[in-house]
Amino acid sequence: MSEAVNRRQRSRHLYEVDIVRILTFVCVIGVHTTSHTAGPDDIGLYMLLDLLHFTREVFFALTAFVLVYSYDARPVPMRKFWPKRFLLVGVPYVVWSAIYVVAGYLHHPNGTIGDLVVKFVFATLTGSAWYHLYFLLVTMQVYLLVPVILWLVRRTRGRHWMLLAAALLVQVALMSWYHYAHATTGWYGEWAKQIVFTYSFFVMAGAVAADHSAQFLAWIRAHRGLIGWLVLACAVVMLGFYWIEVARGSSFYGAGTPMQPVVILWSVAIALGFLAIGTWWADRRRAGSVMARFVDLGSDRSFGIFLSHPLVLWVLLWAGDDWLERNVPTPWLTLVAYVLVIAGAVLITEVARRTPASLPLTGRRYSSRLHPAKQLEVPPG
Repeated sequence: MSEAVNRRQRSRHLYEVDIVRILTFVCVIGVHTTSHTAGPDDIGLYMLLDLLHFTREVFFALTAFVLVYSYDARPVPMRKFWPKRFLLVGVPYVVWSAIYVVAGYLHHPNGTIGDLVVKFVFATLTGSAWYHLYFLLVTMQVYLLVPVILWLVRRTRGRHWMLLAAALLVQVALMSWYHYAHATTGWYGEWAKQIVFTYSFFVMAGAVAADHSAQFLAWIRAHRGLIGWLVLACAVVMLGFYWIEVARGSSFYGAGTPMQPVVILWSVAIALGFLAIGTWWADRRRAGSVMARFVDLGSDRSFGIFLSHPLVLWVLLWAGDDWLERNVPTPWLTLVAYVLVIAGAVLITEVARRTPASLPLTGRRYSSRLHPAKQLEVPPG
């Protein structure tokens, strides 16, 4: 097959990936809502939270997959690639870092304006303005490493299993160190989640999968049933490790930390499971149908919803003298908060998408058209 024909085939929009993106971001909101609303004895919610702790790994695998897939379809010099990518992610990152630093100040006002500026600069450099923004800091590290990632994938063709094994070894070692010997990790333990190498296996797995996208997606389509059983088996393993951690003395919350090695196995299973659902959807998608438009819209809005949902959660739980928490008992509080957070984040994103503030608030360029234009590249991931 000629290179030109191959690139034309690879440039098609992957509707499979839209589903993975939407499901991952929906679960991210689930993580944050559950962790902020579960009561001390809500064991079921903490077990659910444990099972939701795959989002960062799936997110970074998705990011690498889209980057390599889109770059192979439309290769451009890095002097053009980097500015575009950093515009679509870097600008929202800085703007939302400022919003969350101010929100934190309003919640606990202290210090001078100068102190606030210093805090903003530090938080922006470290991804610590709010608990979800490290996702974008790591994403930008992946962007910087794209030339290295592409070089590794191309140089190891025919031996990709070795590349994946090496990346897996690095991630298992780092996560084991963090989880089982945290007291010895020093600066790494403090900043582990903000460092791209913590997710090395999933970054390389996404890149390798993109390099074999046709064969990989065909395999997913042919093995959906097997993947379903794999997800179920890995869920049992994940919960088994959860109760082992409880038996070792961890709290119901602490037993489900996302920085333990078993999360790697679970995240692989979920990534395959989400992609299996995505292939099922893509095979049945009817262009122009209500469901197709809904999924297209959800994929387009997902980044903006991700950026704004913690702000909505913060307002719900701390505004009005904690009214929601005082009037809705657990575990219903989690469900009510989840629905309200999604509704609020959707509203913010919809308003922003219709204004010139669309780029800084949603990572999508403003357009007078209300329907999303199909693009190969949807930041981030």
